[in-house]
Amino acid sequence: MDNNTKKSRVALLSVASNASLVVMKLTIGILINSVSVISEAIHSAVDLVAAMIAFFAVRKSGKPEDRRHAFGHGKIENVSGSIEALLIFFAAGWIIFEAVKKLQHPEPMEQAGWGVAVMSASVAANFFVSHMLFKVGTETDSIALKADAWHLRTDVWTSFGVMAGLLAYWICRFLFPGVDVSWIDPVAAIIVAFLIIKAAYDLTRESVRDLLDARLSREDEELVGRYVAEQHPRVLSYHKLRTRKSGSQRFYEFHLLVDPGMSVQESHDIGDRIVAGIKEHYPDAKVVIHVEPCDESCPDECRANCVKK
Repeated sequence: MDNNTKKSRVALLSVASNASLVVMKLTIGILINSVSVISEAIHSAVDLVAAMIAFFAVRKSGKPEDRRHAFGHGKIENVSGSIEALLIFFAAGWIIFEAVKKLQHPEPMEQAGWGVAVMSASVAANFFVSHMLFKVGTETDSIALKADAWHLRTDVWTSFGVMAGLLAYWICRFLFPGVDVSWIDPVAAIIVAFLIIKAAYDLTRESVRDLLDARLSREDEELVGRYVAEQHPRVLSYHKLRTRKSGSQRFYEFHLLVDPGMSVQESHDIGDRIVAGIKEHYPDAKVVIHVEPCDESCPDECRANCVKK
């Protein structure tokens, strides 16, 4: 099974799971008059939209480059991650608004046990699906799947928090029937909202970073130095390294300084070996190497990467 098929299948699993949870949570939340359960239904609805966006993104981002998109379609995944983050911010604001209204005008909640049951089911389902999303997202380096996985993993904790709040409400109503504990439910919903906001912030930072063509991590860039050093003494240094990422695809560009007497064929073969080494780590990587003769002038940027022994 190729990476695009894996990504599409696990994204479709997320769509189906979230659709089921939205129906369950919304139905139970309305029946027992629980704003925290309804807020979780809204959270799952946002996750459903995010999962649908992720499904679309992973299908489109896997298309090869064409005449209009010479660098491929990987940025679609970054755009989808940004859209998902905005949706989460919106959902969190709505949850806080509804929770504050219920704090101002408290209403009794009935049959809290049903809420505990549906939250338990949500925790189990989202933990399983998020695990699958993380696994495939890491294997394929898909930011869209990782974003969807973080959504659902956040939902695991928020559902667990709502479940704890409902249990506390249920126990307090049983042990202290005369005490007003209606505040527990909206407070739990507000806590859920702030957890969602934190997840949205982290997702926004990650997706926008690649949209702005930020450089790759130090570990990714050190691959160049490692494989250049293996070609010593025919290769002397490299400089003007530029890196970026688009979806799961990494781009490397740099100048390679070689022995001035080297033939074109030999320099070409050395470049191929360096590219092959990088592609062992990232098969989809695009590497562009500009070969230059070393004149031993040693500017600072070249001296920093010199591989002479």
